[in-house]
Amino acid sequence: MKMSKLFVQTLREFPSDAEVISHKMLARAGYIRKLTSGVYNYLPLMWRVLKKVENIVREEMDRAGAQELLMPFVQPKELWEESGRWDVYGKELMRMKDRHDRIMCLGPTHEEVITSIARDGLKSYKQLPVNLYQIQSKFRDEVRPRYGLLRGREFIMKDAYSFDIDEAGLDKEYENMARAYKRIFERCGLDTKMVQSDSGAIGGSVSHEFMVITDTDAGENDVFYCNDCDYSANSNHAISKLPPAVVDGKDYFNETKVIDTPNTHSIEELSKFLNIPDTLILKTLVYIVDKKPVLALIRADKAVEETKLMNAAGGIDIRIASSAEIAELMTEKGFDAVPGFIGPKGMDGIKIIADETVKDMKNFVVGINETDKHLVGANISDLNLPSDVQYTDIRLVQAGELCPQCGKPLFVTKGIEVGNIFKLGTKYSKPMNAVYLDKNGKSHPYVMGCYGIGISRTAAAAVEAHYDEHGIKWPISIAPYHVVIVPVNIQDELQMKTAEKMYEELLKAGVEVVLDDRDERAGVKFKDADLIGFPYRVTVGKTITEGLVEYKTRATGEVETVTPETAVEHLIEIVKNIK
Repeated sequence: MKMSKLFVQTLREFPSDAEVISHKMLARAGYIRKLTSGVYNYLPLMWRVLKKVENIVREEMDRAGAQELLMPFVQPKELWEESGRWDVYGKELMRMKDRHDRIMCLGPTHEEVITSIARDGLKSYKQLPVNLYQIQSKFRDEVRPRYGLLRGREFIMKDAYSFDIDEAGLDKEYENMARAYKRIFERCGLDTKMVQSDSGAIGGSVSHEFMVITDTDAGENDVFYCNDCDYSANSNHAISKLPPAVVDGKDYFNETKVIDTPNTHSIEELSKFLNIPDTLILKTLVYIVDKKPVLALIRADKAVEETKLMNAAGGIDIRIASSAEIAELMTEKGFDAVPGFIGPKGMDGIKIIADETVKDMKNFVVGINETDKHLVGANISDLNLPSDVQYTDIRLVQAGELCPQCGKPLFVTKGIEVGNIFKLGTKYSKPMNAVYLDKNGKSHPYVMGCYGIGISRTAAAAVEAHYDEHGIKWPISIAPYHVVIVPVNIQDELQMKTAEKMYEELLKAGVEVVLDDRDERAGVKFKDADLIGFPYRVTVGKTITEGLVEYKTRATGEVETVTPETAVEHLIEIVKNIK
C-alpha cells in the first residue's frame, strides 16, 4: 500500500472527549471516528487490526473443535420471553417495532437465538457435544458509554455456546475453552489473568474473566490476586480472610442502652465520639434494588460490594438510596431519622441482608432510627430482626486482606476484561424446552456453556498495553501492516528506486508493507509512523549512497544500519514466524 493512497488522516491533538490511552491513540492515529455516542466507524487501519484479531480467534476456535455460524442481529421479543429475560434484562436492551408492530430487539447477546437453533437441530445424545460460535456486531444501550472501544454501545464480539449431555461434559469443554482463550490472547500479544467473576445478566453458576492487567485509567475492574498461589478474582466475586480485629465491645460497654450521640452523622464521627474502633459499629445502608428498598448490614470498617448485594437480593439493578428515599422510608415506618442514624430494628417488611462479618460482632453500636441516638452494647438478639434475614458475603475485599486459599496478603490491580466464560447449565435450555433424547428415549435439557471474546475490546486493550508517548506499538500479529518504508527525499532518484525495490520484494514475499511516498518532511513521516504503530520502519536516506538503510524496531526503539537486502531478509523471516 502506498501511503499517498492509504485512507488515513492523523490528528495533531487528541480528541477532547477521549479519556483513555486507547481512545486517544486510535482516534488521533486515524483508526476510528466517532459517529454518535458509543458508536464508531472502523476506518481501514482499524479494520485490518480487527480482522487479524478475528482470524486468530477463528483459528483457535476451529482448532478447539468449535463450528462457526452467523446469527441474526435483530431478535424477536418472543424468544426473550421464553427465557424470561425480556422483562428483566434492563434498559441496555434496545427494543423497537417493525412496520407490522412486531416487537424486536438489537442483540446484545445470543443465548436465546442459539438455544432455539439447538432446540430445532440437536435431538439426540448422539449429536452431542457441540460448540457453535459466531463473530458479529452487538448492541447494548449503555447508560454512559465511555473509553472509546472499551465501553461502547456497538461492538464486535465472538460468542460461542456449548451443548453437552451433563455437567461432566460441560466441565471438559469449559477447560477446553479456557486453554483456547489463553492461546488466543498470547497470539494477540496480551498478558492476561484468568479471574473468578460474577455472571451478571448472562447468568450461570461459574464464570471467569480474562483480564489484561494495566496501570492505565482504562482498567474498569479491580482484580485481587495472590502472589503466593493462583488465586485471583474480580472485585465483584473476590473473597478474603480478615485479619484479627476488635469485634466484641465488652471492654467498652457494660450494659445495653440507648445513648445520645449528637452530630455523629459519619462512622468516623461516631467512632471518635465514643472513643471506640469502627469495628464495633454495625453500619446500616439503604439500597434500592429493582425499585425496592433493601437494608445492608455490615461491619463499619468494611464497604458493601454492590454486585454481591444485588445478587443476594435476587435483583438486576442496584443503587444507593437517595436522602429523599430514605426519608420516605422512615416516614412509612413511623421513624424520624436522617442518614447516619439508620438501623435495622423495626424495619419489618423490608428485605435485610447482613454481611458475614456481622455474625462475629458482640456488644456493638448500632443506629435505632432516631436522630442523634444510638444503641450501645448491643447484640443481634437485641434487634428483633425478622427470621428471614440473609447472612452472606456482600463485602468488598480490600488489598492487604488475606488470600482465602493460602492466607497470604492479597494485592489489587486494574484490569480490562477481554474475554469471559460461563457455565450456564440449564438456565436457558429448561425454560425454552431445549432438550435431547438419551439412549433410553428420555428427554433432558442441554447443559450449556457460553464463551465470549470482545474483538474490538481486545484491539483497544492491546493499545492500552503497548504504547509510548509517540504512539501505538502494535504486536506484530495484529498490526495493520508489518513495516513502513520511508524514503527521506522522494525527489532523490536513488532513495526512491531503493525504497520501491524493497517494497516490491516484501510484497512478493507476503510481507504487509506501506511505502510512504508522500512529499512531506521526514519528521512528519517519522511521527506518523510512530503514531500509527508500524512494528518496523526502514528509512532510506543519505546513507543509501553507502549501500545502507536504517532499520528501526518500534517495540524497543532499537535502530540498526544494514543493507537493504539484509533488512528485506530479516523482515521476511520475522513474518514467517508470526503465529
